[in-house]
Amino acid sequence: MIGSNKVLRIIYAAALQQVMEKCLEHFYKQNSGLKFEIEGIGSREGAKRLLSGEKYDIIALADQALFAELLVPDLVENYFVFAADQIVIGYDRSSRGSKEITRENWVDMLLKPQVSFARSDHHLVPRGYRTLMVWQLAEIYYSRPGLYSTLEAACIPYTTYPKSLDLSSALFKGKVDYAFLYSSEAKQLGLPYIVLPTKINLSNPAYADFYDQATVTVESKIPGKNVIIHGKPIEFAIGLSKDSQYPELAQAFVDLLTGPEGSSILEECGLIPC
Repeated sequence: MIGSNKVLRIIYAAALQQVMEKCLEHFYKQNSGLKFEIEGIGSREGAKRLLSGEKYDIIALADQALFAELLVPDLVENYFVFAADQIVIGYDRSSRGSKEITRENWVDMLLKPQVSFARSDHHLVPRGYRTLMVWQLAEIYYSRPGLYSTLEAACIPYTTYPKSLDLSSALFKGKVDYAFLYSSEAKQLGLPYIVLPTKINLSNPAYADFYDQATVTVESKIPGKNVIIHGKPIEFAIGLSKDSQYPELAQAFVDLLTGPEGSSILEECGLIPC
């Protein structure tokens, strides 16, 4: 039994909440007595917390590129890609047009005057800027000039429902008809969803060059400066903080997540283990 004074601090992308909770259940069985402080948050916001001096043992993010951009090598030495996903359009059975919407007509359905749709804040969470990338790629894929700007103008302001929990709550309450989510989130929430064409949903490494055409500007780690992010296949990653008080325990948790037990949990939660 581990000393009860040991506390493992984990910060993670909110989209990984179920994954983290299930992994911690398994990990606790192997390390009884260990305490945890965990928090789900937007990935960019989480990375910036480490940059501001907050101390964590483990950080799990929804975009592996954030490690290279913000955390390596000063705050994190190594990180591991452990799961893949895709962007989908989630909805509720009561959403307007839910019986008619398909992967072929989703653009026209969302742009109907009476239909509302939302996305996350691209400055806080990767899903936010990935949604914008999907729209840009859709403009190319469907040969519809101006589509990106049209979708952006028609979308509910991203500040209204900035994070995943806000979006899913809005869907359940009927405040929004449709929302751009990860497929794993939609599955975990029991929401129906539209699977978009592979060439635009950021799921397939074979289309990495096509995805790379999409770019979004977000706030960098330097206040007042911006950075341009290019479209890439969606990959979740986890890393150990160089300031971890318990590096061996932190590594053991990462080993669980990236091993057979973790793979089973990821599949159960709708993610694709890498």
